[in-house]
Amino acid sequence: MKISSWNVNSVRARITNILQYLQSSNPDILMMQEIKTEDKNFPISNFENLGYKSHIFGQKSYNGVALLSKINIKKINLQFIRDKNSQSRIIVGEIKNKSKNIILINIYAPNGNPVGTEKYQYKKNWYEIFIKKIKKTLIENNNVIIGGDFNIIPEKIDVYDHKKYEDDALYKLEIRKKFSELINLGFQDIYRYLNEEKQEYTFWDYMAGSWQKNNGIRIDHFLVSNNLLSNVKNIYIDKKPRSKIKPSDHTPIELEIN
Repeated sequence: MKISSWNVNSVRARITNILQYLQSSNPDILMMQEIKTEDKNFPISNFENLGYKSHIFGQKSYNGVALLSKINIKKINLQFIRDKNSQSRIIVGEIKNKSKNIILINIYAPNGNPVGTEKYQYKKNWYEIFIKKIKKTLIENNNVIIGGDFNIIPEKIDVYDHKKYEDDALYKLEIRKKFSELINLGFQDIYRYLNEEKQEYTFWDYMAGSWQKNNGIRIDHFLVSNNLLSNVKNIYIDKKPRSKIKPSDHTPIELEIN
């Protein structure tokens, strides 16, 4: 089974690229973030034509997450946490893989910049609430995959120049500690688990020729619960969509499980 995650930075603006990706990569599930549209304007029929069912948690102009799937996803939950700002950031479902029921959690975490503002406080609070909920979830079912745009650069190796990000909400130590807290509940950052020394990125800014210079950061992740590690076959960052015309500033990451 292939599960992909991609911050598409507007599903309607990126529809051609998304359809091309689905046809070339053929994931069983695509977890999308930052769809930037209400449910009523989501291009359901485009995806239906390729055999994908859409589960949407939209919002006008900002945020928004969705699951596209060729397999059955049960127990769709749009109220996984109580978001104090009422933003559409998490969609949860349950899939069956062989004998295991797996909880799939698609997140678009707050960016948090600028540091020292309400946006930064919102990010800290959001993660605190999310971590508490994950702790409870693991008690009920320890087969959990969290994927999406975490808006966290975990380590120095995950950014082209860490000094430029020391005071950025993506790399502040107290934010990186939230990522560690999540992992310590019983997860692995599966990219780093399988690639200890490899330096690859999932996001390149539109500005200053970042893509051409490979000035990127790794902020899109899959966290896989320890109980599922033996099922993991591969993790791959597909950079091709970032090189397309009118690309998202993120590129898909792909998790393969047995």
